[in-house]
Amino acid sequence: MTLSRPLKVLIGALTIWPIVYMLLFVGFVAVSFLTIAAGEPGRLPSGKDGPPVWFFALMAAHLGTMVIALALTAFYIVYLFKTDQVAEGRKALWAVVLFMGGFIAQPVFFCLYVWPEREAAAKPPSLPES
Repeated sequence: MTLSRPLKVLIGALTIWPIVYMLLFVGFVAVSFLTIAAGEPGRLPSGKDGPPVWFFALMAAHLGTMVIALALTAFYIVYLFKTDQVAEGRKALWAVVLFMGGFIAQPVFFCLYVWPEREAAAKPPSLPES
């Protein structure tokens, strides 16, 4: 299975997104707790019903990230079994690692097997003529 360079860049960006999102989410939660502790509760203004707008944006980002993570897992497992860059004896192990390791194993697999260009078959050295 061969991928174009722009497609590899897109897959790499999507692979990094769950890690970036996790850091942003933890930062958002930390800032929210700090503002509540500082006496600025994030309450809804009186007269409004329902959750605030940021809650819906956060849930959309969260659900979108989960869909991306599931799609990446499917992509990496399909890529694993269609490529010949991974030795046959290691494919089952990588499938388990990609499935169980998720967003931690995917960047490693990407760097080892997806991003590198395939090396052209080496030309056998010619013997010097005597």
